[in-house]
Amino acid sequence: MLFRVDPTSAVSLAEQIAVQVRSGIATGALAPGERLPPARDLARALQINMHTVLRAYGELRDDGLIGMRQGRGAWVNEDAAPGLVRVNELVAQLVTEARRFGISPKDLSRMIERT
Repeated sequence: MLFRVDPTSAVSLAEQIAVQVRSGIATGALAPGERLPPARDLARALQINMHTVLRAYGELRDDGLIGMRQGRGAWVNEDAAPGLVRVNELVAQLVTEARRFGISPKDLSRMIERT
């Protein structure tokens, strides 16, 4: 997979990388179990700081899309499926809308549990 970043974009570099990985999973360009480029190598290729790549990978790990281990690198989780990517996107949109309307996380959680 070829990664690209636009340093002039309003979107952070880490988010640009995370979006590309999410898109790769959603389209099948990145298969479950597939290894991602080592953070150091990707940072060097993109001419950015390695910690920026690690921030993107950390976000993806927190979303359950990739696994990471020091010395073993990062890989697409076996259970990362296009549907999971889409649900994560919808959840992010839901949280944004709830905040916009002043709905607390606790109230939003209750609403979801009732559904």
